[in-house]
Amino acid sequence: MRLKPAGIIVILLIMGALGYFAISPRLSEIKKENSTQISTTPPATDASADNGNLTPSATSNTSETNTTANKTETREFNYTPEKPENGTLRGVVEVGATGFNSFVINMDNQKRWEIVSKDFGQSLTYEGLATTEDIRAGLKKYLSSMFDKGVSKNNMHFVISSGAQKEPITTIISNELKKVGYVVNNVTADQEGKFGFRATVPPSFADNSFLVDIGSGNTKISWEENGTLQSLELPGAKYYEKNVPDNQVYNEVKSKVSQIPENKRNVGFILGGVPFTLANQHRNGEERYTVLKNPNDYKAADKKMAAGLNIYKGIADATNTDTFVFDWDANFTIGFLLSLNK
Repeated sequence: MRLKPAGIIVILLIMGALGYFAISPRLSEIKKENSTQISTTPPATDASADNGNLTPSATSNTSETNTTANKTETREFNYTPEKPENGTLRGVVEVGATGFNSFVINMDNQKRWEIVSKDFGQSLTYEGLATTEDIRAGLKKYLSSMFDKGVSKNNMHFVISSGAQKEPITTIISNELKKVGYVVNNVTADQEGKFGFRATVPPSFADNSFLVDIGSGNTKISWEENGTLQSLELPGAKYYEKNVPDNQVYNEVKSKVSQIPENKRNVGFILGGVPFTLANQHRNGEERYTVLKNPNDYKAADKKMAAGLNIYKGIADATNTDTFVFDWDANFTIGFLLSLNK
């Protein structure tokens, strides 16, 4: 029997209906699965949409983590030196490789001392001291300010550091000081290290710690062994001016500093221009001592700072000392004053 067109249409409709009801349950399941995946999977982050920055929630968490880390990195060195009794004001001026540092201390006959005033290289620098007259006028003004602080002429002392002795201008300055009646003391790197140790390392740490003094012209290391002070001289923070490679200095520092006995590496007390800059980044108020961070935690602002950090890293790596304490009041020239008999 031949079907008419209307009959064919009816049969196709019946077959379509039967097919729909047959696959309908499976379609429902697929729809449900797709719905579940969309609701539980977070959308992918398009880094290009925010120039590669972290999402707000991630930034917030990172900030909180960094804040916590910074708090834990802040360390304190709690030590209070003994105060002098019935002391005398004494002044000392360091003629350094790049300028002058001056200190006025109150010191008693037991060698206990406290700082009265200090000036790190700001009162008189070598800039502009082109002639002998410039130097003479500058020194006269400088000396007057020291006398105004109460220091008598007999208790004023001048020291030329080992690094500064290599600078031609210091010879002229020394001659001018001698003309007005002052004794100018030239000290060696060995003496600087030992003077720095006496002024900086507290007596209770003298038998298990060491001193670092990172200067421009050289670096001094000292420690006490069997009652005698030992010292080393290393490159200073201006070694880059001589085109000496960083890795060469790092290796030299690391090699020489390994001479420090292991039982003398408890704390590294540290002085010098670059440590001053580092400590100044996170000093807490007017504290006497600031514990420096790991050298890798600092970023160099200039070549001198980069060189100083390279030296600091070499010392830290060689000794495995994790505590370096900067003393805001000490200087090797104060150790010079402590060495005087009067």
